[in-house]
Amino acid sequence: QVQLVESGGGLVQPGGSLRLSCTASGRIFSINAVGWYHQAPGKERELVARINNGGSTNYADSVKGRFTISRDNAKNMVYLQMNSLKPEDTAVYYCKARMETAPGYVMDYWGKGTLVTISS
Repeated sequence: QVQLVESGGGLVQPGGSLRLSCTASGRIFSINAVGWYHQAPGKERELVARINNGGSTNYADSVKGRFTISRDNAKNMVYLQMNSLKPEDTAVYYCKARMETAPGYVMDYWGKGTLVTISS
């Protein structure tokens, strides 16, 4: 059973930092692009940051300069370092990974999300 599990969410004051982790487990041949998304109440899920298997990254304009995505291929983990957090960053954060789980079989997997709340 292939799984993605997010962790690291919580309640933080504005200006604070959090580091989210996304861990892939199960029978995995390779992990291609991985993205972090967030979904605020009443809003659509949006891409926050993405990293491909070569390490190239891209970010939503709203988080550029504040968030950093990175990956540890040996551990099947992807991180999202979030600094200078703002109340508008409050959302459930999801990890999505495109993974090869059998020879030639590639599909997208989602985690169940971790809640990030920015409030004083």
